[in-house]
Amino acid sequence: MLTPVPLLIVPLAIYNIITFLMPGIAWSTVLTTVSMLSGAEWTISMAETFIALSLLFLFFEILKATRITHRSIIDHMLSMLVFVIAMVEFLLVRQAGNSVFAILLCIMLLDVVAGFSVSVRVAQRDFAIEPRE
Repeated sequence: MLTPVPLLIVPLAIYNIITFLMPGIAWSTVLTTVSMLSGAEWTISMAETFIALSLLFLFFEILKATRITHRSIIDHMLSMLVFVIAMVEFLLVRQAGNSVFAILLCIMLLDVVAGFSVSVRVAQRDFAIEPRE
């Protein structure tokens, strides 16, 4: 039942929760520092963690696009709707006008394009059309 729900709505919701309900938290906040074998110190910020989490959701969205069901077109349309809503938020809401949200928007665009592309490609394998002579 939850199959046609776009998974990238979760990072969008997380972004909005952090931005609007926790205004004191900055995206540049360092979450942890990892000592590397080379002696370098790798600092991981909240923004980098959020982007990595969003990419994980994108991975599962692309896996969902490889299945051909009657619900897959609904999933693609909902993914497009989530992208349009995020684009409007990016353009009109001051708190969304930053690099973190812009990268999230790029991830959503990639989801929309990859979803349609993968579905078309998989459908071509299932249904071969020979050209007319």
